[in-house]
Amino acid sequence: MGYNVRMSAEPTSPFQQHVAAMLAALDPDPAREGLRDTPRRVEKAFQHYTAGYAQDARKVIGDALFEAETDEMVVVKDIELYSLCEHHLAPFFGKAHVAYIPQKRIVGLSKIARVVDVFSRRLQVQERLTAQVAQALEEVLQPKGVGVVVEANHLCMMMRGVEKQNSKTVTSCLLGSFRSDERTRSEFLSLVRGG
Repeated sequence: MGYNVRMSAEPTSPFQQHVAAMLAALDPDPAREGLRDTPRRVEKAFQHYTAGYAQDARKVIGDALFEAETDEMVVVKDIELYSLCEHHLAPFFGKAHVAYIPQKRIVGLSKIARVVDVFSRRLQVQERLTAQVAQALEEVLQPKGVGVVVEANHLCMMMRGVEKQNSKTVTSCLLGSFRSDERTRSEFLSLVRGG
């Protein structure tokens, strides 16, 4: 005995209607089973990919601020990030390396990774993402300095256009003592490189 289960193919939101129109323009059989529920799935996925718009870095950090017991550099390396290039809606992904030198406050380490997520879960360019993470931490912590380096692979360069599979983009934002003090900057960059 066979079952003929058909999922709803009718888009229920403007977003889903636009995805359905895109599928109709791209695929000769947009009503086939594999694409039938794609507009709903794509909408749900993009809500997740861009969840950072609904988040505020200050609120994400919340009350995870503590009195500084050190004025030495704090570095969190290899924070995974996933974002969407605002030019092609193609993913870019990689790692963020974040450091700061406390002045009066330190922050729970997991909150640094959450701040990276707040800004990466938006339509982005890597340069802006890097600066936003650094500026948010500077605003909330008011440290002596902040350094952020982001290394990422961009599918818009790998799958289309120049199609360079091994290219990596590196961006940095250095604020406070990371910008003004060459020794601080060198120490941070050495730690990021694994030295």
